[in-house]
Amino acid sequence: MGQIVKDKAEKARPATKAHTRYEEDLYTWVFEQVALLKAGRVAEIDVANIAEELADVGRSEESRLESALKVLLMHMLKWDQQPERRSRSWEATIREQRRRIARVLGKSPGLKARLSGILAEAYEDGRAWAAVETLLPEADFPPECPYSWDEIQTRPFEVDPAS
Repeated sequence: MGQIVKDKAEKARPATKAHTRYEEDLYTWVFEQVALLKAGRVAEIDVANIAEELADVGRSEESRLESALKVLLMHMLKWDQQPERRSRSWEATIREQRRRIARVLGKSPGLKARLSGILAEAYEDGRAWAAVETLLPEADFPPECPYSWDEIQTRPFEVDPAS
């Protein structure tokens, strides 16, 4: 009788399969960790690797913001240095990068505390990129970002329809 009760209890309990290793299959590992968390099986989660992945998410958001700022600043510098080459494409790129920046900051407002550092790094890269694209020496561009945050977000950029 005791064996029958034990057999029924074992059948009722779902078999625990070995968890996928983080290093072997990141995709499967992620969804296994999500399932464990949702099931409240916190003792089974891979704490160290989850912590690293969460840090990577934060760095990824910061990188998205920096990338959009770099493209935006490069186009603003080109706009100011080469007014004769202004185009609807530059105008559209400026609008698109502003949307991306707003989206990232809307989803991750904590990045605003790091904005000055991110802006400085983005400007350094955007300045170098503007020099390459315009064929002008990098020294022709200000060494520090000449734009206020308000200008970066709202300064009008429109191609003269008469040109």
